[in-house]
Amino acid sequence: MLGAKAPDGPNIVYRPIQPSDLQVLEQIHEELFPIRYETEFFRSVVNGHGIVSWAAVDSSRPGSQSDELIGFVTARLVAARESERGDILRRNCLRKDETLVYILTLGVTKPYRNHGIATSLVREVIKYASSLPACRAVYLHVIFYNDPAISFYQKMLFKCVRRISNFYNIKGQHYDSYLFVYYINGGRSPCSPLNLVAPVVAYLQSLFKSLVTKLWKVDRVEEYPKWLKCKETNGLLITENKRIVTADNSVCQSV
Repeated sequence: MLGAKAPDGPNIVYRPIQPSDLQVLEQIHEELFPIRYETEFFRSVVNGHGIVSWAAVDSSRPGSQSDELIGFVTARLVAARESERGDILRRNCLRKDETLVYILTLGVTKPYRNHGIATSLVREVIKYASSLPACRAVYLHVIFYNDPAISFYQKMLFKCVRRISNFYNIKGQHYDSYLFVYYINGGRSPCSPLNLVAPVVAYLQSLFKSLVTKLWKVDRVEEYPKWLKCKETNGLLITENKRIVTADNSVCQSV
């Protein structure tokens, strides 16, 4: 099936995944992913048991193929308290009713890639999540060596929060993953710039008051050289500003 050639002008239509998609859905997962999924997972997808999904089909294909899966995305709604909320959301803003949407699988058959199908599928997930008032983010994991997927989510403006050691176990071998997050409905990262504004402003205010006090005392001493006062003041400001910028970058730098 994956070897079928896509026509020059595919007419892509998006719809929910249905029970009739079960066999093709299992086949595509087996061909695209190194991870083996249990039968129960596919049954939950096609029957909508705790999983939301979208399918992409090419209506320009002949016969029954016009409604056959050529792409899909599956996701589930999770309570924020059950997720890696320390990496995804600010702890002091977390409420009991807040939720997240976790993307489970996303795939497009090879002949239909580079048609914007994956982008449209992820946008459907974001649209769905955004319609839930208590939902704060869409998130997912990507195995560390999947450069095309990493580049794709970065272009979709997902934020790489951190690298997780030994997240995947594939055929007895462990692999790291990256955690990607897309914030919605006011959701904020633990290292959001807004989190850093208050302490930085407080520090600068304290520094300013300290400098004003020192300058006032220096001006009161007539024998203190004027050029030395300016040199010390400028040097102090430059040094402290560099330290603040360096600290910000080290805290919020993505993996």
